[in-house]
Parts: sequence; structure tokens; C-alpha cells
Amino acid sequence: MRILRLKDVMEQTGLARSTVYKSIDAGTFPKPVPLGGRSVGWIDSEIIGWIEDKVKIRDEKALQPIAFHTEE
Repeated sequence: MRILRLKDVMEQTGLARSTVYKSIDAGTFPKPVPLGGRSVGWIDSEIIGWIEDKVKIRDEKALQPIAFHTEE
């Protein structure tokens, strides 16, 4: 298990600092682990899982049939 600092999390996910914290508040991103003082980090496997979930959602949407609207 490895602890990632915010810079690494931002690099891996492509998210900005504010987006990371907004997503945590919304319950859609892994919560950080307190490391002491004001320092926090994220468990690497949780960040990888979050990324994998995003890919899975993307792939599931790609498999959905396209709905064609016809005028009657």
C-alpha cells in the first residue's frame, strides 16, 4: 500500500485541487487519510479504483444502444 500526496493524486486523475475537494465533499471521491498535523494523503489503490470506475462507466455508456427519434 502506498500513500499519495495531493500533487500525485492530481497528476493521476487530471483533476484540479478544488475539484478533488469538491468531489470529496460530494461523496464521489476517496477521502484522504490524515498523516499528522495538517498533512493528508490518499491510498493509491482507492485512487486507482476511482479511475477504473470512471472507465467502466464510460465503457458501459458506449455499449448502450443509440436511440433514434423518428417523427410520426
